[in-house]
Amino acid sequence: MPIKDWITALTVILVWGVNFVVIKVGLHGVPPMLLGALRFCLVVFPAILFVPRPKVPWRWLLVYGASISLGQFAFLFSAIYVGMPAGLASLVLQAQAFFTVILAALFMHEAIRWHHLTGMLVSACGLALIGSGASTGSFSLLGFGLTLCGALCWATGNLTIKKIGPVNPLSLVVWGGLVPPLPFFALSYLLEGPARISEALAHFSLNSFLAVSYLAYIATGVGYMLWGRLLGKHPVGRIAPLTLLVPVVGLISASVLLDERLSALQWLGGAVVMLGLLINVFGPRWLAARTVAA
Repeated sequence: MPIKDWITALTVILVWGVNFVVIKVGLHGVPPMLLGALRFCLVVFPAILFVPRPKVPWRWLLVYGASISLGQFAFLFSAIYVGMPAGLASLVLQAQAFFTVILAALFMHEAIRWHHLTGMLVSACGLALIGSGASTGSFSLLGFGLTLCGALCWATGNLTIKKIGPVNPLSLVVWGGLVPPLPFFALSYLLEGPARISEALAHFSLNSFLAVSYLAYIATGVGYMLWGRLLGKHPVGRIAPLTLLVPVVGLISASVLLDERLSALQWLGGAVVMLGLLINVFGPRWLAARTVAA
């Protein structure tokens, strides 16, 4: 892969890894459902005036927007809001890879290979360690569970993308972004209340503005545009594994920028989860290499 494309890939990894820190900063002044509504308002407008609609039936745009945009971020924002560490959230959210395999087996009758099963079992042990390393307070455990729910929504969105077929990822994000704003505003009204909404908007700080702008334009717009460009130039099998570096950046950036400190058990659990993800992605290659070497 040319140096220019490596720089592009590393830029996306950095943007998406730091994204979790930005979410936590944004939640300091804006409650989670309102933050989601504001994010997707900016994702859609004014981009929808310039980005052509993907040639996708409206029902699939609805499913995509409801799962990967509304569901994923409603759970993720809520998880971080109630105490899930941003760095740990970036790692636990990668459980979407295994949820995707399971859902594809259930609904698309795809086979679960040995490396999928082994990776799932290893990562499940890692998630158990992370969960046991959390404080016994309900908020930390609730955040852990909400993050897993977000991963499940992401996996549902992955199956929707597979059903849709090849499509410009940026156009899908922008037009699928039409779905979340109204439900997010409704959830904000019901769960956070008009008084909390008014207070957040009345005291909308520069940090809140920068966080919402980053989430909408950098993490979503720039990130998906560059990622789509890479997928268009290189085989998916070469590009997709690079997302394994996102939680690494997430953990490091949360430690440096937010001074997050995880327990030794949580770090161990994170390492085990990463091992499971590596087995899931690279297992067949490792086996083939060992066979050739033998």
